[in-house]
Amino acid sequence: MACPGAHGHRFPSTPSSTAPMTTSARSTTAPTSAPTTAPTSAALAGIKVLDLSRVLAGPWCTQILADLGADVVKVERPGAGDDTRHWGPPFLRDAAGNDTAQASYFTACNRNKRSVTIDLASADGQALIRQMAQQADIVVENFKVGGLAHYGLDQATLRALNPRLIYCSITGFGQDGPYAERAGYDLMIQAMSGMMSITGRSDGEPGGGPLRVGVALTDLFTGVYASSAILAALNWRHTSGQGQHIDMSLLDVGMAILANQAAGFLATGQAPTRQGNSHPSVVPYQDFPTQDGAMLLAIGNDDQFARFCAAAGQPQWASDARFASNTARVRHRADLIPAMQAVTRTRSTADWIELLQDKAVPCGPINTIAQAFDDAQVKARGLRVQLPRSAGDGIEHIGGVASPLRLSAHPPVLHHAPPALGQHTDEVLAELGLDAARIAALRARGVV
Repeated sequence: MACPGAHGHRFPSTPSSTAPMTTSARSTTAPTSAPTTAPTSAALAGIKVLDLSRVLAGPWCTQILADLGADVVKVERPGAGDDTRHWGPPFLRDAAGNDTAQASYFTACNRNKRSVTIDLASADGQALIRQMAQQADIVVENFKVGGLAHYGLDQATLRALNPRLIYCSITGFGQDGPYAERAGYDLMIQAMSGMMSITGRSDGEPGGGPLRVGVALTDLFTGVYASSAILAALNWRHTSGQGQHIDMSLLDVGMAILANQAAGFLATGQAPTRQGNSHPSVVPYQDFPTQDGAMLLAIGNDDQFARFCAAAGQPQWASDARFASNTARVRHRADLIPAMQAVTRTRSTADWIELLQDKAVPCGPINTIAQAFDDAQVKARGLRVQLPRSAGDGIEHIGGVASPLRLSAHPPVLHHAPPALGQHTDEVLAELGLDAARIAALRARGVV
């Protein structure tokens, strides 16, 4: 889903309408083969992250850091929280199976974090953030360029207070250039970068026209790139003792992940076009109809193609000059693909997979998400996890996808489920040295 307003927001002054929950959610996951068993020490143990971001790119970045053991404190608006808490349906369900008011979108990128509610538009709230930043190693934010300067929370101010601070800014278009002050949207970047021009069926075909990718790909990649940049900055700090500012732009990332498509344009001057599920440089590498549906063939070299031809009862294709090499197959795909489609329709998807799996010919089903979670390999890798939650809001467990990071010595640990809004406010403020009376006074004024 695209992320409207995700990169370049301002927090309004919004008093809390309800007292934030303070029950700790430091629970462990159910046993699974995924890397959730606590190691001797987490890879990022002792690293503190102040997360001022919302929606997807920033939270995706900080969730990666949290899974690796960093203490991530997520700052949210009192009474409202991250926008994605309200982006439903679908919604989380309580123990009785009834929908709650909490959207499932939020849970995709906010596990292993602690939630505090602070009004950044208030002087007291800004003072709290500055105090937290002095104790932090990393700040991640996605306000508009210059937006946090109004609050005295910009990178120059906070790094002056804490020279070791690594401050990561995520915006739609970066800190400079003619579009710098524009808000960023994943869907807009997919359109502007050219991603949508190569996604979808060709013009003139049924359903032809530009399409967005089915998830907010640019946001997600920006989160991954941001976490990589932060880890590089941490490594440099070990030597220099100094933090630095990281300028992450969705447009920069959107252009970078064009990968071979951009390389092809830069080499030839010819812009690639949409061609459905087929590959511009590899044939056959696409979906094929079967007797009962469709399958995916991803044949990446000539030997694989020859083995497919033999198994399919068409050995002559491998010696045909039009198809003997990948370059020839790309040039003659209009001849090859219809001939292959006529053959693939003669067997079921399961039969093709059984036929080809022991011949090292990449072949697989085109699953729904439900089918993917039911896949034997997905189950064996423990990719579906259930995180217990004890926030007192009727939600006992939250489902999630295990971290794909598999470190032998320091694997990710899923300590606790995505938090309820403000669940850890009292806990985090007490760590700053505030007593119960001071916290109560701040809450009474809507600061927290």
